[in-house]
Amino acid sequence: MSSDSPSLGLPLEGLRVLDVSTILAGPLCCQLLGDYGADVVKVEHPTYGDSMRGHGHSKDGVPLWWKEISRNKRTVAIDLKHQDGATVLRRLAATADVLVENFRPGTLERWGLGPEVLQVENPGLVVVRLTGFGQTGPYADRPGFGTLAEAMSGFADATGEPDGPPTLPAFGLADSICGIAASSAVMMALRHRDRTGLGQVVDMNILQPIMTAVGPAPTVWQQLGVLEPRHGNRSTNNAPRNTYRTSDDRWVAVSTSAQRIAERVLTLVGHPEVVDEPWFASGHGRAQHVDLLDGYVGAWIAERTREEVLDAFTEAGAAIAPVYNAQDLTEDPHVRETGMLREVDDDDLGPLLQHDVMWRMSESPGRIRWTGRALGADTDEVLAELGLAAEEIAGLRDAGVVR
Repeated sequence: MSSDSPSLGLPLEGLRVLDVSTILAGPLCCQLLGDYGADVVKVEHPTYGDSMRGHGHSKDGVPLWWKEISRNKRTVAIDLKHQDGATVLRRLAATADVLVENFRPGTLERWGLGPEVLQVENPGLVVVRLTGFGQTGPYADRPGFGTLAEAMSGFADATGEPDGPPTLPAFGLADSICGIAASSAVMMALRHRDRTGLGQVVDMNILQPIMTAVGPAPTVWQQLGVLEPRHGNRSTNNAPRNTYRTSDDRWVAVSTSAQRIAERVLTLVGHPEVVDEPWFASGHGRAQHVDLLDGYVGAWIAERTREEVLDAFTEAGAAIAPVYNAQDLTEDPHVRETGMLREVDDDDLGPLLQHDVMWRMSESPGRIRWTGRALGADTDEVLAELGLAAEEIAGLRDAGVVR
């Protein structure tokens, strides 16, 4: 079902979310909720806004990442440190189902905006608190960013060439995993509220979701005392699994997680004899002979163009993919035909290519309704919905409380 179909209702229609977070994890969580119909009200500082506005590339002064991460959100600018600004947020929270924030632990409490205050007026409010290390523990007060989580989680230690340094991703991996996980936590908390009428506090940290994604290394250490070294693009679970260069200087990635796929790959590259070896019968056994298998596969691929390799693997039913850059991705027929990327209309930039909504639902698909907006663009509208008269809003604006 196309995400731009207007005929079906959005699944989160009627849900109000206050996005009081910055940078990436919280805003991504709220973007996902907005993509499926939630009324997301983005609360930003009147002067500085969300730092995400300054992240990544811009065109003619228009931030491109912001257009996606803040889509389907109305934006209001309120100084929460100001007593009158805190009062406005309390009134907003009284109308909301969810509030997502990522201030240092104790910050909202200092402003009189802690969950224990907000939930007096609105017992059903779900408060999602996103921090680097959580609300408690010896690291709770430390600054927390995705880079630190990528380092501590084991991701960097496991990534990179064997003789090279630990390698960090060039993008917000830990934050993004956390944001997606947080959207799931929101729905669980709302399910609890449906049954009990009560909201709750969700304590999310950036570190734990990526620790889960990295895999069972702590269990392996606790049970076996094994610390895996870096393996580059190889896997300790199966082989062959790597990136390989083609004769026209392109790259492809091969995976053989399934036994039948491994058999097809080695047969295709002209070495069916290894399929009958006892060690070939398991991924772990093949990983013990990775140099041999990589040599066979790499040599065969190096003699052919990328198109020839892809065609041969596809015909053989073996698993392969080209290594794409962003241009390749935008031109891929499957990506375009299935709507993984979608052009939307933007007031500043015209047709704008974005990632489409993340999952497809047959009866209530999500939709990109509008792209990220200017700082404070919806302040008057949102505050009027709270019952503030135009003169009150003007007074708050004159005092620097709102923008």
